[in-house]
Formats: sequence, structure tokens, C-alpha cells
Amino acid sequence: MKVVQHEVADIVLRYGEQYLASRRVPLRHQKVLDDIVSCHTAAMGGHVYACDKCGIIRVAFNSCRNRHCPKCQSVDRERWIIKREEDLLPVRYFHVVFTLPDKLNPLCLQHPSAMYNMLFSSAWQTLVTFGYDYRHLGAATGMTAVLHTWRQTLVLHPHLHCIVPAGGLTVQGKWRHTKQQGKYLYPRQALSSVFRAKYVEKLRRWIKQENIPVDKTLFKDLFRNSWVVDAREPFEKAENVIEYLARYTHKVAISNYRLASIDNDAIVFRYKDYRDSGQQKTMSLNATDFLQRFCLHILPCGFVRIRHYGILSTRRKTECLEDARLSLGAATPQKQPTDWKTIAFKRLGFDPDRCPFCGDGKMVVIEKFPPERGPPVSISNFIKRNGF
Repeated sequence: MKVVQHEVADIVLRYGEQYLASRRVPLRHQKVLDDIVSCHTAAMGGHVYACDKCGIIRVAFNSCRNRHCPKCQSVDRERWIIKREEDLLPVRYFHVVFTLPDKLNPLCLQHPSAMYNMLFSSAWQTLVTFGYDYRHLGAATGMTAVLHTWRQTLVLHPHLHCIVPAGGLTVQGKWRHTKQQGKYLYPRQALSSVFRAKYVEKLRRWIKQENIPVDKTLFKDLFRNSWVVDAREPFEKAENVIEYLARYTHKVAISNYRLASIDNDAIVFRYKDYRDSGQQKTMSLNATDFLQRFCLHILPCGFVRIRHYGILSTRRKTECLEDARLSLGAATPQKQPTDWKTIAFKRLGFDPDRCPFCGDGKMVVIEKFPPERGPPVSISNFIKRNGF
């Protein structure tokens, strides 16, 4: 089991005030940093437990539940896996990645909601275009897409990780596989061209409508090179697809495990250099630059980063998946419990009710205490209040 030596919370705690003093930081970014530094502390409230056998007392603080916090994703990730496993069909699935070119990064920083919404809709419309084309499939397909905005070095790199079933439902409600019995999706270069055309069309319309100032050469530059659409080898087993996608669904920009050292205003972290055969390397950034890069990937409030389309959409999937299973001769999977204690015991490998000291007793809640009241917690107030 990997041991966490440093945490993003430690960086915020040490250098958060310095970062906030160095530039104008949006309130939503400050809120995320506040949550990260307050996670699993008294600021979030908690519970007092006692073992019914050995009598040991244990205090457990609540998590912040912020989707950008490196410590708060495990249970939500497993719950998401359980729900998606109920949607699986006994067919192959493709992992498709749609990537925006770096030329659009300035617009993504200034208008993230609009730019990322266009990324989702353009990717889906591209797949629909090929799906309804009888030369490729001639059926209604689906997509589950997850937005990532980073490279391993924390620079901005917006892209969608998509899982696409290798087939779709015909108008008669029958399942039709993609070519070669689902071993082949669609031509990669054609996907790239259609995706670029659809995104640029939306971008032109949005820029004109909102009167956004852009460089006159922008659209020429966007058509200068092919856009990256990576359609990877299909998964042979349907069960593997959800475990694979779960690596991406609840990831944050950097995990605590990748932090190598925090010292003298320098943050050293590990990363994979995919331009050098995935070699493991380290990078050093000063603390304010590190926090600035981390904040590049804080999404707008309320922005949905995991979306389902077509036959996998919430509105259609019950009927569509039932028709698909009937056509494929597959049984409907049983629903699994998704409460956090069951997930912790069955999927994360620990029993939250078992006494961690004697191993035989059961931990019973004897007291609850609420989050600290008063004005919103700020990094400076948190430091003063907790004596750091």
C-alpha cells in the first residue's frame, strides 16, 4: 500500500496566504483551497466513537466532500462504479479521447463553461454522425464522457475521456455491432476532421453571439493541424471498462501520492512523461506557481464533468438497455447497495464499524459535533484558529 508523505493540504497550509497575496484569486478558487485545508479537521465537524468492548475513544472528523480535494474521492468513485456496472452490456467498449488544441487554452481559461460545454456537445455530435451513417453503423449509440483539463505537469490540457459501446440499437430495437463484430470503431482521421469542424462551427457562432475578442488568425490556426482524437483498442470484457474509466472519473489534478517533497518554497512532484515512453520523472515548482497550476483545473460552480448521452443517458437508458439486453440475450444485473459503509467494507477493504485498536469490538457513535460556525473559513483564519 502506498504511503502518503505529503498532501496538497500541507502546501495550501504553508503557502496559501502567500499565493493569495501574490495575485487576484477568484472566490470559487479560494473556497476550494479552504475546503482542502479544512478537510478532516474540526472545522468540518465530526463524530466521537467508543468501542463497545475495549472502551477506547476515537474522534473522526468529517471530509469536505469537495470534488477537487485529493482525499475525498474514494467512496464516490466506488459508488459511481457500482451504478455504471448496472448499465453494462455484454459487448466490447472503446475508449475514445477528444482533445482541444493548445491554441484554445486562453479562451478555456477565460470562458471555461462555454468552451467545455462545446467540447462535450461536439464530441457527442461527432459520434452521432458516424453512428447513424449506415456505412459505419446505422444505429443509435451512446457515450459516457469525463472531462479532464490537465497534463501530468498540471498545465492546461482540456480533453474528454469517453467510453463508447461497440454498437447500437436499430430503429427495430435490435443490437447492431460496429464493423468486424465490434473490433473496430470508426476511422480515426475522419473522426478528427468531423470533430474539428463541429467544434469550430460552434466556436464561431458563440464568439459572434457573445462578441468575444479573438485574434484574426485564430480560425486559420485551428485548421492548420489535425486535432487529436484517439480511438483505442476495445475492451474484451465489459467489466474491465468501468474499472478503467473509474481511474478518470474522480481524479483531481494531482494526487497526494505524487508529491515527493515540500521544502524551502519548492514543491517537487512525480509525473509520467508520455512523450518519453511514459518515463517517471520529477518536476520542481515554487509554491505559488504550483498552487496557480492546481487552480487552473478548478471547474466552475455547478459544472457537470461526467455526462451520459444517447442510449446511456438518464432519460433513455432504462428502455434502451432493456431492449439491448433482450436483443443480446443478456440478463438484467441486480442492484447493489451504495451506502458508504457497505462500499468501505466490500470494495475498499476496511470495516468502519470495527474497532481499529482491539479488533473485536464495534465502534459506536457517542457524540456528534457540527462544523465550526461563524464566517466562512479562510486559510488565514484557519491557521490562526488551529495554531499553525
